[in-house]
Amino acid sequence: MTEAAGLVPKRILVTGGTGLVGKAIEKVVADGEGRPGEEWIFVSSRDADLTNATETKALFEQHKPTHVIHLAAMVGGLFKNIRYNLDFWRRNVHINDNVLHSAYETGVQKVVSCLSTCIFPDKTTYPIDESMIHNGPPHSSNFGYSYAKRMIDVQNRGYFEQHGCRFTAVIPTNVFGPHDNFNIEDGHVLPGLIHKVYLAKQTGSALTIWGTGKPRRQFIYSLDLARLFLWVLREYDEVEPIILSVGEEDEVSIREAAEAIVEAMDFRGELVFDTTKADGQFKKTASNAKLRCYLPNFQFTPFRQAVKETCAWFSTNYADARK
Repeated sequence: MTEAAGLVPKRILVTGGTGLVGKAIEKVVADGEGRPGEEWIFVSSRDADLTNATETKALFEQHKPTHVIHLAAMVGGLFKNIRYNLDFWRRNVHINDNVLHSAYETGVQKVVSCLSTCIFPDKTTYPIDESMIHNGPPHSSNFGYSYAKRMIDVQNRGYFEQHGCRFTAVIPTNVFGPHDNFNIEDGHVLPGLIHKVYLAKQTGSALTIWGTGKPRRQFIYSLDLARLFLWVLREYDEVEPIILSVGEEDEVSIREAAEAIVEAMDFRGELVFDTTKADGQFKKTASNAKLRCYLPNFQFTPFRQAVKETCAWFSTNYADARK
C-alpha cells in the first residue's frame, strides 16, 4: 500500500538509540512525527559492539537499513575527557569508521552523524560556523574526542567524492533532556547540576558548583534536537555539516543554568562555586544562521521550560536514571 501511494519505504537504523538523543527521537516519532513508510530501528551497545568491524557489519546485514542516524559514541563530561583523551580518540575512531563503512558496503542511502560544537578550534573568532571545524587544534581538554569527531566530516567528504554517498553530519550545541547521563563525575554540566541539586535538596546541604560559573553555553533541548534530526534526515541534502542550535542571544552562563535548575527544583539552600575546579572553554558561541536559512520559523522550547521538564523527569525516574 505504501509503495502504491508513491512512498518509498525507509528502514531507519539509529545507533546509540537508547541514549539521550536516541530516546528523544524515539519519543517524537511515537508522538506523531513519524511518517507512513518509515520503519524505525533503535539499537544500543547491547545489540552490537560498534568498535568491532565484524559485529557492525553483521548488524547492518541483519537490519538492512536504507537510512542511518549515527549517535553512538564514547561520551563524557570535561573531567572524564581530560583523564581519557586517548580512549576517547581510539574508541570513537573505530565506531565511526565501522558504521560509515558498513553503511557504504550495504548500500545505505543516507547517514546523518552527530558531531559537537566542542570539536571546533580552541582559538577562534565567534560565532563559530560550519566552515571553521578544521581551522586549528581543539581545546586541549578534549582533543581525543574532538579529532575523532572531526574525522566523520573528513570521511563524509571522502565517501561522497569517491563513491557518491550522501553522508552528512549535524553539530548540536550542549544537548540536555530526559534520559541524559546524570552522573556527577562523568556527565555533562547540566545533568550533573540537576543531580547535584536533587541530592543537596535531599540532604539539606549547600549546592557546590565546579568552577566560577562564568563560562557560557548554548543549550538545546533533546526533543527540539530530535525534531531537527528528522528534518535533516528527510530534507537536508548537503554533505557539508549543519549546526543545530538555539541563537547566539540564547546563550546562558553556567551560573544562570544552575539558577534555572534551582528554581525548577525549588531548592532553597546556598550556592557555592568551587573555583579550584577547571572551567573548561569559556565560550563556544555557535551561529545557527545556516539552520535559520532553511528553517526560519522553527520554534525552540524556552530554556527554563525545558529545564523544568528535565528536572521533573529526573525526579520521577530517579531510581532508573543513568547516574
